[in-house]
Amino acid sequence: MRAFRGQMSDNQPIRRSLPEKQKQLRDLKETLAAMKSHTSPALKESVRKRIAQLEAELTAAPVLKSNRAGGAARPKQERTATPRRPTIRSL
Repeated sequence: MRAFRGQMSDNQPIRRSLPEKQKQLRDLKETLAAMKSHTSPALKESVRKRIAQLEAELTAAPVLKSNRAGGAARPKQERTATPRRPTIRSL
C-alpha cells in the first residue's frame, strides 16, 4: 500500500518552528552531558553534529526572518480608477 502525498510516512524532513528547534537544542545538550563514558564515540559525534547544525540554524534564523519581513516592502494595492457599474434597481 502506498502513502498519499504529505503523509507522515513519506521520507520528508520534519519542519520545526524556532521554539521547537530551541527546545530540541536544549534537550540534545542535556543528553550529551548525561552520556556515560562508555557510550560509543559514534553516537556522541552524531549528537555533537546535530547540535552544531541546530546552532547554525538558530543563528541564521533572525537574519532570514529580517530578510523576509524588511526586504522589499510590498505596496498596498489600491482600487482601480475605473468606477463601478451603476446598479439597476427594479421596483
